[in-house]
Amino acid sequence: MTTISKENNYLTLINVFTVEPENQQKLVDLLILATKNTVRNIEGFISSSLHKSLDGTKVTMYAQWKSIEDYQNMRNNSTASPYLEEALQIAKFDMGMYKVVETFLPESK
Repeated sequence: MTTISKENNYLTLINVFTVEPENQQKLVDLLILATKNTVRNIEGFISSSLHKSLDGTKVTMYAQWKSIEDYQNMRNNSTASPYLEEALQIAKFDMGMYKVVETFLPESK
């Protein structure tokens, strides 16, 4: 389960794919397949959450890895890379690497 905390010191990836609305579900299905079959089995993977925009033009994945090196190993993995190549045929990819600096919850009443 995804836990967002500055104490865990994980690498956070927020990847935004821009697609034509008719390709949104195809991309979602591809990313689910990639994560279930390959990515989640690679050392250093912590979790990921997949989101799709209500207007059909974006798919966003929030992912956590133990380290940048673990993430790079996944990107260089021959079983994982074909999925990204296929995704790039139907979507534009904007990747961002982040570190959690703070989280907020409602105040106790």
